[in-house]
Amino acid sequence: MDDDALLAEQVAYYRAGAAEYDRPYAERQELRELLTVVDELPVGGDVLELACGTGQWTPRLAARARSVTAVDVAGEVLALARARTACPTVEFVQADLFEWQPPRRYDTVFFAFWLSHVPPRRLPGFWNTVAAALAPGGKAIFIDDGPAVAEEEEVLTGLPAPAALRRLGDGSEYRIVKVFHDARALTDDLAARGWSARARPVAGNVAGNYVGVAEPPPPDGGTGRRALPPG
Repeated sequence: MDDDALLAEQVAYYRAGAAEYDRPYAERQELRELLTVVDELPVGGDVLELACGTGQWTPRLAARARSVTAVDVAGEVLALARARTACPTVEFVQADLFEWQPPRRYDTVFFAFWLSHVPPRRLPGFWNTVAAALAPGGKAIFIDDGPAVAEEEEVLTGLPAPAALRRLGDGSEYRIVKVFHDARALTDDLAARGWSARARPVAGNVAGNYVGVAEPPPPDGGTGRRALPPG
């Protein structure tokens, strides 16, 4: 198995489990409270939401933004997101985030519980895509699971990327990419790539989530092109 095969199985999981995706938000108060973190973050202007899922975060982003472009690869979850978000300033796009290139720049690029699903070997390319999507002065904002959450997962070994096993209500099993980033290590990695970043545990959150805000390297020599490292 390579990254492509593991990612294909990950997509299959979210397509097959779209109807079950929102269940944890209904059952776990800490997840519902986590949604309110968006209200404290510097979200504004034109927003690009990556891996929007069923749109749990999209209405909160739309309330702070001039416009939202919400992207996900799975049509099944996008259908639920569209039903949840009846807002004329929100556009939904179905696309593979490892192939799709933003057609314009945005003031905010937001992604929740997506960074942990990016294989480590694809992180440099992913951050380059985020940087290219940001307008001057724009920010990337992200929320995800920290290492403490690994205790709740059935972690797998011997795969091309850190992974976990997920089961659906019908008993079917899927392997997904699951990287539990340490907030400090993540900001150090971004700093090495020229980003200005800060990440911290979510205050009062018992689940072990973190929130981060990052700004990409400045344009190179006034050319308007980002000064990005190779890879």
